[in-house]
Amino acid sequence: MLKRILFKTDKKCLYKFIYNLGVKGALGFNRFQKRLKKGEFFPAFHFISVSDDCNLNCQGCWVTGKKTKSRLEPEQLDQIILETKAKGSYFFGILGGEPLMYEPLFDVFRKHSDCYFQLFTNGTLLSATVAEELRRCANVSPLISFEGGESVADIRRGGKDIYRRTIEAIDNATNAGLITGVAMSVCKSNLDLALSPDFVNLLIKKGVAYLWYYIYRPVGENPMVGLSLDKDEIQRLRNFMVDGRMKYDIVIIDAYWDGDGNGLCPAATGLSHHINASGYIEPCPVIQFATDKVGEKPLAEIYRSSVFLKDLKKEVPQITSGCIIMEDPEWLANFVERHAATDTSGRGDEAERLRAMPGVPSHGGGIPVPEKNRMYKFAKKRAFFGLGAYG
Repeated sequence: MLKRILFKTDKKCLYKFIYNLGVKGALGFNRFQKRLKKGEFFPAFHFISVSDDCNLNCQGCWVTGKKTKSRLEPEQLDQIILETKAKGSYFFGILGGEPLMYEPLFDVFRKHSDCYFQLFTNGTLLSATVAEELRRCANVSPLISFEGGESVADIRRGGKDIYRRTIEAIDNATNAGLITGVAMSVCKSNLDLALSPDFVNLLIKKGVAYLWYYIYRPVGENPMVGLSLDKDEIQRLRNFMVDGRMKYDIVIIDAYWDGDGNGLCPAATGLSHHINASGYIEPCPVIQFATDKVGEKPLAEIYRSSVFLKDLKKEVPQITSGCIIMEDPEWLANFVERHAATDTSGRGDEAERLRAMPGVPSHGGGIPVPEKNRMYKFAKKRAFFGLGAYG
């Protein structure tokens, strides 16, 4: 795997990956840990939705159904990055909607060449030309969503010919020498594919560096609760990942378990938070409530004074080590109302939706399965899983 990455990755992209993400990322995480020891708080990194615009209509997407689409002003995005860098953090996850529809995106990548960006994309706009532009920027890793085979992908994504277009995006990215990732939001309709050795080996053959498994969360205008995994299916996924790290020549990432196999919530730990396309600071992308907004005060002051974020970090771990929005949506609705938090979903009825939604299993239950691979176990002790922590 290491040989494949070393020899097939563009040399400038490889350097930025090692230095901007590896070296500076480790230093940034150390600063985060030191802040915590001193009783101070500022996330180790941010992930940022730059735009609500998207060319697909996915099941369970938190962006769909908004009354008005928002986009971060370039000056807002620049200020977020500058204030985060001032705290020694240089890693950012860039989300949407579809971030490749955000026109100033490449200007941001070029301006902040000392940072490293992970680009969450559905891949349909990742042409060979776009991949070449990302190669020239060198500080971006595209993370391409892969939601199922030929029939399932179109249903999951609300589009046409999605499977072929996703494969084409992967080829464009790897052919350009990019550090390329593939992400899957694992649900009932794609579980068999997710756990298929043929699927993993296909990605390896195509030169994908890392595979990122998420657990499907029923959120947004069309939450599709019936797609949620049950406890046994979540356990199967966990076992597959732990075993797969021992036998597949690809990095397998999750955002849900520590090195001992215990559940965790990155938002509840404070490792990362989400800034949406309207500038609201949310615990994570699927908890669409906030009491603070970018530009009202410096980020450092917001994190120092936010009772909403402080209480969430204190109270959620007392209820679950899993996902609160899945396991107890009514509690979350009561919590945000108690803090008079703004509904940032853009739909205006998120608390009502949460109260009407039945709870579903998340990664907080189940039998703990410790990591078998010593490198993964070490990485998770350092930063849960090395690249970052997305909830």
